[in-house]
Amino acid sequence: MRTLAGVEDEDKWLAEGIAGIQHNAFFMHRALDANNLREVLKYSALMLSELRTSKLSPQKYYDLYMRAFDQLRQLEIFFKDESRHGLPVVDLYELVQHAGNILPRMYLLCTVGSVYIKSKQAPSKDVLKDLVEMCRGVQHPIRGLFLRSYLAQVSRDKLPEIGSDYEGDANTVMDAVEFVLQNFTEMNKLWVRIQHQGPGTVREKQEKERNELRDLVGKNLHVLGQIEGVDLEMYKETVLPRVLEQVVNCKDKLAQYYLMECIIQVFPDEYHLQTLETLLAACTQLMPTVDTKIVLTQLMDRLSNYAASSPDVLHEFLQVEAFAKLSNAIGKVIDTQLEMPIVGAMTLFVSLLTFTLRVHPDRLDYVDQVLGACVVKLSSVPKLEDARAMKQVVALLSAPLEKYSDIVTALTLSNYPRVMDHLDDGTNKVMAMLIIQSIMKTDSCISTADKVEVLFELIKGLIKDLDETNAEELDEEDFQEEQNSVARLIHMLDNEEPEEMLKIICVVRRHLMTGGPRRLPFTVPPLVFSAVRLVRQLESQGGDIAGEDVPATPRKIFQILNQTIEVLSSVPCPELALRLYLQCAEAASDCDLEPVAYEFFTQAFILYEEEIADSKAQVTAIHLIVGTLQRINVFGIENRDTLTHKATGYSARLLKKPDQCRAVYACSHLFWVDDPDGIKDGERVLLCLRRALRIANAAQQMASATRGSSGPVTLFVEILNKYIYFFEKGNPHITPSDIQSLIELINNELQSDNGNTTIHSDPFFTSTLRYIKFIKQKGGLMGEKYDPIKL
Repeated sequence: MRTLAGVEDEDKWLAEGIAGIQHNAFFMHRALDANNLREVLKYSALMLSELRTSKLSPQKYYDLYMRAFDQLRQLEIFFKDESRHGLPVVDLYELVQHAGNILPRMYLLCTVGSVYIKSKQAPSKDVLKDLVEMCRGVQHPIRGLFLRSYLAQVSRDKLPEIGSDYEGDANTVMDAVEFVLQNFTEMNKLWVRIQHQGPGTVREKQEKERNELRDLVGKNLHVLGQIEGVDLEMYKETVLPRVLEQVVNCKDKLAQYYLMECIIQVFPDEYHLQTLETLLAACTQLMPTVDTKIVLTQLMDRLSNYAASSPDVLHEFLQVEAFAKLSNAIGKVIDTQLEMPIVGAMTLFVSLLTFTLRVHPDRLDYVDQVLGACVVKLSSVPKLEDARAMKQVVALLSAPLEKYSDIVTALTLSNYPRVMDHLDDGTNKVMAMLIIQSIMKTDSCISTADKVEVLFELIKGLIKDLDETNAEELDEEDFQEEQNSVARLIHMLDNEEPEEMLKIICVVRRHLMTGGPRRLPFTVPPLVFSAVRLVRQLESQGGDIAGEDVPATPRKIFQILNQTIEVLSSVPCPELALRLYLQCAEAASDCDLEPVAYEFFTQAFILYEEEIADSKAQVTAIHLIVGTLQRINVFGIENRDTLTHKATGYSARLLKKPDQCRAVYACSHLFWVDDPDGIKDGERVLLCLRRALRIANAAQQMASATRGSSGPVTLFVEILNKYIYFFEKGNPHITPSDIQSLIELINNELQSDNGNTTIHSDPFFTSTLRYIKFIKQKGGLMGEKYDPIKL
């Protein structure tokens, strides 16, 4: 083994070797020009003697070898031309064997042997066998590897394969295979032997050097893969067993890994499929330190791509029971390699699942079997903390989602949720988001309560806090995105059968109620609207439909809704709860359920009284209540009077006068509904408007007292527009004189307010007057009604 030396020493030795090659090559070329065979052999042997050095690293030795190789090509041309050296090739083959040193002798013998085969004066198999046997004379690992690499290179185009010039009665494809296998065997032995050379302190450097030399050995397998005539039978009976024998017996980590990788890459996919059992058996016999997972992963990837290349080959996978063999082999590897990290096992399962989804997409039992094996392995680990392993588990769970366009298919896999249980909270949420995104992307509809149950078990990380200590750590923006995704998911749950849809709603409600105060404001509204949609579906079908277990009736659904919104109101989130109560009241009205609608309004008023304290929220709530109440026509006189009295009373008690005014005149619509059957109480409309006018006056006086001016007349103009609206609707209690008086009041306010300024009249008021003028000019019945009004 060469001694350790610095880079500078190696560069010096390389330079000396190159100089020696160039010096002797010069004299060799002079002898070639003179056709002097004796001198050619003398100087070529001296030139090749430079390759006997043991001081160079493989990389430097390769540089030196290439210089000699270039000269050997010139020498081969000379040997081919018998007219130049005057010696038959048979005699030449004998002559070069008299060279003094074994290494130059073998290089010259290989060169002449190439010419000898080409001359066809002897069967190529005999010459090749002679050469491969005689090369055993060089046992130095690096020198022997490069010598045999040269032999492989010069003989590549002279192998007796089918279709070559050297195929004949005496030469068969088997002879070519035998030559390459023998050369490969010897080269592998030399390559492995490097690790046993020299002291143990240089082991790391030896491994690096061996890695640099691996392609020399691998080229033999590439040649085997390219030989014409190596059919499946020959590959199964001869080539693969001989190669695997070398791989298993060499007991070397680097050699086993690299050679298995070469086997997978260089031989055809259909050969791998037909010899799968043999190949997998070898994988289980590799050294424990070999990274078998990469070997198996590459094999499964190649087979997967082969299956995807054509549907016609899929039956072959079934014939050889590829899945069962791969699954068993992976199980054995994981069981025997006790030190394999969990990430390695997960990587193998991901590759097996990818293979299964590509080759057997219709076999969900295979997919579930892979997930089940993953569960068993994960159960043997106290807690999954390796981030890389976690990433592989996510990839494992994501594969079925990507393969099946219908997420419902993945929901039928019994081991899917069991795998998710082994994820940490953060990764569980990531996986849950991927599931929801897959449903949204494929526009899948989950239509049964059982599947919804499975789905919500899978995404429970988004629905409730799995770990209380992390409940407040999530970024608010991320939290809102997660909950909005859950809300969108709820809208994807649907079934045309009311009974089943009610079961779905009950399942979803049971899960959502565990979400806590932060989540309910996001998740309850879509649940409520899904239930309301079901109510309207029942109403359109003509009433109640009873099921065996849960009666799907509007009344039953409203009971569930009442309980659900009650939970939301206690979060507390009173404004949202009030809006939902009003939505339910309107739905109950459409179903002609007066007591239910009245109860929802009662709950809304209780929330308003007890929970809503903010003045702006009160204003919004009053307008929502008034608007909803105005659209509902299910109430009898007594109930309606009670509710309208409450609404007008709350309106008059708002904090700010402008808010009071607007709420009170909005209440006027409660007494005049523009429907054929709607209430039309013109007197109470007028009372509301007059009350609003008094409040507006009070607001003006307060503004005058505090700011020294009466302020804008917007409230008066808004009330004027209400007078005009009801006047046009035919309210007999609204007269032209009322409108005339209000116009004059506004003009007076504007004049008093602008007495010392150049501010023009209010634009809203100007537009209103323009409208009145337009109607008067238009004429007709409405124009005549406006005639008494003077502008």
